[in-house]
Amino acid sequence: MQQYPPMTDMDSLRAALAEHQPNKLEVGAGKKWAAVAAIVRAAPEGPELLFIHRSEDPRDPWSGHMAFPGGRVDAGDNSRLETALRETREEVNLDLDQDGHLLARLSDLPAIGRGRPMNLAIAPFVFEVQGSPELIGSHEVADIVWVPLSFLMNPQNVETMKWERFGQRLDLPCYRFNGHVIWGLTFVMLEELLGIVKGDSGNAAGMMNAE
Repeated sequence: MQQYPPMTDMDSLRAALAEHQPNKLEVGAGKKWAAVAAIVRAAPEGPELLFIHRSEDPRDPWSGHMAFPGGRVDAGDNSRLETALRETREEVNLDLDQDGHLLARLSDLPAIGRGRPMNLAIAPFVFEVQGSPELIGSHEVADIVWVPLSFLMNPQNVETMKWERFGQRLDLPCYRFNGHVIWGLTFVMLEELLGIVKGDSGNAAGMMNAE
């Protein structure tokens, strides 16, 4: 197995996240919301982070993307946290009420889909999963991938990808891991999480303006 630079342990990760104060967007009239779960687990070579590879679907603005489990708030959800819990159960068969623990909330993020701003904001939550529950992807999930945080924290692993839509061409930051490309909104949320762990208050919002 490829080796990556050593990184923080789970205790340091928990401590850093416990101090984080996220930026929250105002809840305006007509504003729609989604929520996602960034899930970490302890592993022999250091903490790992869970990603899903979304199935191809022309109705999905993030079709085929790498993402955190999550989705839009339903009428029956009492909170955005409840949405993240429900979507995680539905997409990867993981019950975070039973097998997980909430560590932190990240900053709310205005959504962009297919290169256009959407009337949608995303609330990301960070959880630690306990034990080794079996993960089973739904029809919305093409693959489930655990990525070492040590790989993501190594700046040498940040690459660029070509993105073109509506005549606009950009070089966007990304990670490539075992054939999977992590970019866009997920990259922005991930960079905030990594910045917290590194003690860096900056994030990737200014690096990415397309999805």
